[in-house]
Amino acid sequence: MRSRFPVAIEEVLAVACMALLVLITLVNVIVRYLTQHSVAATEEISVFLMIVMTLAGATAAAARDRHIRIEYFYQTGSWRRRRGLALFAAAATAAFFIVLAWLSGRVVWDEFRYAETTMALGLPRWWYTIWVPVLCVALALRAIGVAAAVAAGGLSPAQHVDDSGAGAGTVADTGAAPAAAARIERPPRE
Repeated sequence: MRSRFPVAIEEVLAVACMALLVLITLVNVIVRYLTQHSVAATEEISVFLMIVMTLAGATAAAARDRHIRIEYFYQTGSWRRRRGLALFAAAATAAFFIVLAWLSGRVVWDEFRYAETTMALGLPRWWYTIWVPVLCVALALRAIGVAAAVAAGGLSPAQHVDDSGAGAGTVADTGAAPAAAARIERPPRE
């Protein structure tokens, strides 16, 4: 499944957040060891980075259709069941994150409207929270992309199940396979 927007965008964002978290934590540990005092503002920044990292990673997982699911029901099912479950999962994911984007957008608006500031740095709180609805919309769009690919007649690489008979019902790794191998075609009628 090809996307107009490469998943590398979300991956780079998640990795950058993780690297900054490690750096901030390391600096805080060293400062606390040398001075016996912690840098209070780092917790505020760390929480923000963890939220962005989580949503960016979830968006990359959604784009690859690698979210958690109960594989037993998926793998043991027919082509129709696998397709139906894939459509349901993608639609439920998109719906959930659209609602979450709406609700977190309302929180951001309230923080902006009431000029709320953070405790440690005194920055406008919405500077931190604006990224939650943005990343929720990105995640919903990625899930809609998966649903569109499934509806178009194929399933994403994560859902590729070997129907050849040898090891039927096992998930095949098609991460580097050609695009044709990343689709599950309807089995021939017997």
